[in-house]
Amino acid sequence: MAFYNVTYNKKHDFATVHNYGCTFRCPICSYKLRSGPNGTPGLAYPRPERFLKPEEIEDALLSVSPSRVNFMGGEPTVSKDLPRLLAFSKDILGATTSLGHTNGSNLSMENIDAANVGLKAWYEDCHLLLTGIPKEKIYGEVRSAVERGMDVATNMIYIPGCVDVDQIESAAEHLSSIGVTKFHIMGYIPVPGQPYQRPTLEQMEDACEAACKYISGTYYSHLSPEEALSLDRSDDRFDVEVILGTEATRGVVTKAEDGIPAYSAVN
Repeated sequence: MAFYNVTYNKKHDFATVHNYGCTFRCPICSYKLRSGPNGTPGLAYPRPERFLKPEEIEDALLSVSPSRVNFMGGEPTVSKDLPRLLAFSKDILGATTSLGHTNGSNLSMENIDAANVGLKAWYEDCHLLLTGIPKEKIYGEVRSAVERGMDVATNMIYIPGCVDVDQIESAAEHLSSIGVTKFHIMGYIPVPGQPYQRPTLEQMEDACEAACKYISGTYYSHLSPEEALSLDRSDDRFDVEVILGTEATRGVVTKAEDGIPAYSAVN
């Protein structure tokens, strides 16, 4: 797949390049908030009218010269243009580069300074159910990235009856053991066609308390579907200008975005 959209936040001086497509087909994908129960997981809705050439993206980034460039999806690492744009961002712009969200399936590329990795589950059967991929592939990528010095933040969605507190706590224990210090627990946002319920605020606090045993900086977010579809109303980091492409992703949670309004760790 390819990149289709470039946005810029002037106040915080970062640009974001959005990719269409994903390596996972998670049934609980938040893109279904717009596409409905028959939408394809991992694919933004509506489908972009056109895809961008890498030189177009480079010109757009040069026009604002951001101090940070985020790459997001879908899954940004599926784009064949990502290595070129990472090198451009580092070598020409002198910017910090980040995978603003990624499923962690390919963290070995050069020129990535930071990554916000969405971990799906801890138990193997649940991980396979949600992703179709063995968990060791993902957790191994995270471990290697940390060892290389990448700034790795992680998150996991609390889905009552699917990914419960025991999995969140076990994941936090493992992540702490490999040097991860950033963990965000996201309350599941019910999507059409799935049986799972949104966790209560009390459940979120219990999950955060459990994870804080191992990662003291754990925090959580608990968005409603309405809040998830209009983040630019409550957080100026999502108030962006489209400088190239379409406005398909403006103010929308595209999976686990870095900077989602959240609650701090339990005291």
